[in-house]
Amino acid sequence: MHPSLKHLAVAGVVAATLAACGGSGSSNNFAPFVPPPAASNPPAPAPAPAVPGTVDVKLIAFNDLHGNLEPPKLSINAPAKGGGTVPVPAGGAAYLASAIASLKEKNPNNAVVSAGDMIGASPLVSALFLDESTIEAVNAMKIDFNAVGNHEFDKGQTELLRMKNGGCAKNTALEPCRVNKNFPGANFGFLAANTVKGDGNTLFPATGMKTFTKDGATVKVAFIGMTLKGTPNIVTPAGVAGLSFKDEADTANALIPQLKAQGADAIVVVVHEGGTTTVGYNDKSCAGLSGDILPILNKLDTAVDVVISGHTHRSYVCDYGKTNPAKPFLLTSAGQYGTLLTDINITIDTRTRKVTAKAADNVIVQGESYTSGATTVALTDQYPAFGKNQEVAALIGQYLAIAGPLVQRVVGSLTATATRTQTASRESVLGNLIADAQLAATSPAGKGAAQIAFMNPGGVRADLAPAGDGSVTYGQIFAVQPFGNSLVVKTMTGAQIKAVLEQQFNSGSNTVASPKVLLPSASLSYSYSLSAPAGSRIGNMALNGTAMADATTYRVTMNSFLATGGDNFTVFNQGTDALGGDQDVDALEAYIKANSPLAPPATGRITVLP
Repeated sequence: MHPSLKHLAVAGVVAATLAACGGSGSSNNFAPFVPPPAASNPPAPAPAPAVPGTVDVKLIAFNDLHGNLEPPKLSINAPAKGGGTVPVPAGGAAYLASAIASLKEKNPNNAVVSAGDMIGASPLVSALFLDESTIEAVNAMKIDFNAVGNHEFDKGQTELLRMKNGGCAKNTALEPCRVNKNFPGANFGFLAANTVKGDGNTLFPATGMKTFTKDGATVKVAFIGMTLKGTPNIVTPAGVAGLSFKDEADTANALIPQLKAQGADAIVVVVHEGGTTTVGYNDKSCAGLSGDILPILNKLDTAVDVVISGHTHRSYVCDYGKTNPAKPFLLTSAGQYGTLLTDINITIDTRTRKVTAKAADNVIVQGESYTSGATTVALTDQYPAFGKNQEVAALIGQYLAIAGPLVQRVVGSLTATATRTQTASRESVLGNLIADAQLAATSPAGKGAAQIAFMNPGGVRADLAPAGDGSVTYGQIFAVQPFGNSLVVKTMTGAQIKAVLEQQFNSGSNTVASPKVLLPSASLSYSYSLSAPAGSRIGNMALNGTAMADATTYRVTMNSFLATGGDNFTVFNQGTDALGGDQDVDALEAYIKANSPLAPPATGRITVLP
């Protein structure tokens, strides 16, 4: 019964009782009964806000930055509004920082990740300073994780640990902390799930987790970061000594149960391995997808939602379920050098704790126009342009001011451009020139008495194009050889040299279908036949025109990368009486200076036979 009705009923009962006793209100000493005031209803509690059924999370990704702090003078061919394509100038760390901030503003529930090769093989403004400038610039971008790639190991694991932890310990020939005397290291996580030390622990944490909330709902996204398992084959072996690089898919699959146990609602694999497609940077058809990422995808647990990839420097957005319906991953890559960002959006159901929607777009980091040779690429209003992040711009300016005089210093002159373009024999003019320079630096008796020099093609990173007056600068030759390798001279037999050359076609990832042909100095000539059986492909080896003998010993120059078996040339490890030499860039500078104006050498040192 309602309270007020109850009080009225009680009052009625009392009044009736009094009347039955024969008394009136005024004829006896009874006071009249006055019912208490009815209690007011308390306010109803406000209904609890409904927990949202879904939470949207934005993932922002890039890869293969390679220390490109300044705009790299590259453009993205993008669809034009009127049909056809329009070149869009892209890249530059100050613009990249602004683009990241712009995407972050669209959803506070976000994470920013890099899929490796953030550092290494960098332009001079980064490489000259051991990539400290790049780490500091990315610190200002406020990212979350970087899955280390193969180039993070270019200067060895000890130096890579310094990149993360900071400090000024000298681990290379270059001086650390030349600008920032208190180099802080990265303020974001390095992930290395499949890079395992001798004690069984990973070099860096295997995973990272971010928690997001929205109106009382909480979701968790887990990140597994890895490099390609083939990393030991493409970095200086001494730099990864004691480390093992495990299978990517097996590593990720083994981690998923514990991540789920920790409450992960979405699983993101960030891996420095990739593929290629035959379509544009943001074409969702993913036509022609191929590459080493495919076997990984086909082995991955379907609990994975997104795979952010890198390494191939290609850009793509793929619904991999269209390629393999059993593996419905979203696969992305953002090209190279900070020219693109991948804007990934996932929706997580707060009841089922599963991802119910996912989509991505590659966003062009349009910043400023540029001129390269006779071509000028202007800004276009058909795509968004981003302003400069002033903190990052100032940081880069500080490093450029110190690097500037060195970059512009003229070291000599060339009579023509020396390019990396491969000929039919897989030689290149610039590769041959570098081999000649390294032989010249190590042929004196006190420098090793070298007779032959070899250069690996992957170590030649840029063409060498003289200015109108023929001059070339230190900045240019540093761009050609940015790794800071030193020269090494070893004694090898003719049979060992032949075995090394056989490894161009039959060692690790070096195959007949994908050979890795060393660039020889002018002193060496030989032939090869891809149709011959393994072990018999090399012939006609001659030193300065004289046939070489298997049992004769020769002094051979290589860089420190090759000297420890890099690029699968493990026979170099068999060389004896090793003598260290100059830095490779110093040898190139000395050779150009001593021979200016230098005519780039011819190719034809290698003959291809049927």
